Amino acid sequence: VQLQASGGGLVQAGGSLRLSCAASGSGFSINTMGWYRQAPGKQRERVAVIGSGGSTDYVDSVKGRFTISMNNAQNTMYLQMNSLKPDDTAVYYCNAYTLRFGNSWGQGTLVTVSS
Repeated sequence: VQLQASGGGLVQAGGSLRLSCAASGSGFSINTMGWYRQAPGKQRERVAVIGSGGSTDYVDSVKGRFTISMNNAQNTMYLQMNSLKPDDTAVYYCNAYTLRFGNSWGQGTLVTVSS
């Protein structure tokens, strides 16, 4: 499974960004997809996940601000990020889990929120 993430950039606090992650390849069915982030000097943390049936889960710090969604037909996942804060600054990685291939990771996209 190949994952291509995009949509990061520089935004002022209070602004919005939308991240996208496109999965490609063949012979797999995605079970879950998710977004993780890693800030400088910190461990990678799970931000949001979505199951193939549409169930979602978020880390407490982004609840009410971020929305994860997935277009199953296109194997594309999105993360709509609103009311961004400087603490959201990190490299964001997309992840996909399939029974056949296990965990796959995208290359990361940098989100920088200025105060």
